Amino acid sequence: MTTPSIAGRAPARTKLVLASAFALALAPALLPRPALAQAEGVSPTEIRLATLQDLSGPLAGPGKQAMNGMRLRVDEINAQGGIHGRKLTLLVEDHGYDPKRAVLGTQKLFGRDGAMLMVGQIGTATTLATVPLLTQKKAINFFPLTSTREVYEPPGPLKFAFLSPYFQQLGTHTPRLAKQANASRVCALYQDDEFGLEILRGAEAGLKDAGMAMVEKTSYKRGATDFSSQVARLAAARCDMVVLGTVVRETVGVMSEARKLGFKPVFLGSPGAYSSAVVDLGGKDVEGLYVTMSVEQPYTDSGPAELRRFASSYKARFSEDATVFSTYGYVVIDLFAQAAQKAGRDLTPETLTRAMETGSLPATPYGTGELTFTPTKRLGSEVVRLSQIRDGRWVVVGP
Repeated sequence: MTTPSIAGRAPARTKLVLASAFALALAPALLPRPALAQAEGVSPTEIRLATLQDLSGPLAGPGKQAMNGMRLRVDEINAQGGIHGRKLTLLVEDHGYDPKRAVLGTQKLFGRDGAMLMVGQIGTATTLATVPLLTQKKAINFFPLTSTREVYEPPGPLKFAFLSPYFQQLGTHTPRLAKQANASRVCALYQDDEFGLEILRGAEAGLKDAGMAMVEKTSYKRGATDFSSQVARLAAARCDMVVLGTVVRETVGVMSEARKLGFKPVFLGSPGAYSSAVVDLGGKDVEGLYVTMSVEQPYTDSGPAELRRFASSYKARFSEDATVFSTYGYVVIDLFAQAAQKAGRDLTPETLTRAMETGSLPATPYGTGELTFTPTKRLGSEVVRLSQIRDGRWVVVGP
């Protein structure tokens, strides 16, 4: 059999050169889309998402709840076919609320595990510890579960935040609640790290703007369990309102100690204390506690219909009641899915960023406002509300 050629019987070497040139010319058309191969953590069938949660430290309850909320939404999305045909894989590391462990976990997630981006990591000190490494890896820090300003300031392409800052929340509601309660001696008890300090700074700034000043303030080390000396100090200062820079167990510990002493100021906490675990652990000791918040505590028998549906689905899946941290996790994955869908088939950090900066993500039934981002605006919403424990249940009481 003879082989046709463009010039009769071409030499074998000529035929080889022509075939090679033809193959090279066709190569770009035959290859898969380059962006798919270049995006770390993205394959034709999978998107790998990383999260750091506290599963063994002082935020172990909220950390587990946030993780389960994420798992629930991931499973729902995958059951519906994924995002542009890709299934989501959630990679979880436990940091135990320890910044050093958070860094090690980040190294694993974006090294051996090959994640695309970080979603909904919990904790202020731990989140801030991971920022340099995420920057080095060029990995987006998507909606961390902390309200510290550093997660969106200064603006940067790898930052997306959706929770209004502790500074703003406490700056707004401390003087407002003090006026409402006729409190003239406002004090603070806070965790001695960036989380607690941001709450203290916000409260002090808000009081200053209102022509008031903090009368007394005292702190504790992260993980402390004894608050007797701090509470005695506040009682001796005759504080009639106490701003709490505390998380779940610490909030209960402080308020239980106050009740033992017959010390009954108005207590105002932050989203770090906005948990059903505070109600469950504290009982009557935590009645009347106010907190600043945005996303609403879910109940199966009250609230918006979608929130009730989520609470029922969560309880059916995990055999326990959903919490606000469960909602946080669920919402973070839901909002990522909306942005990734909008980014299109060629999902990369760059296309995801462009999608986030174009238009907005709509408000959710869970309490998040409409989210809008620009290259110089990395906080999507400044929605902040006030809730109070009344008869063993969180009730939204303020705008």
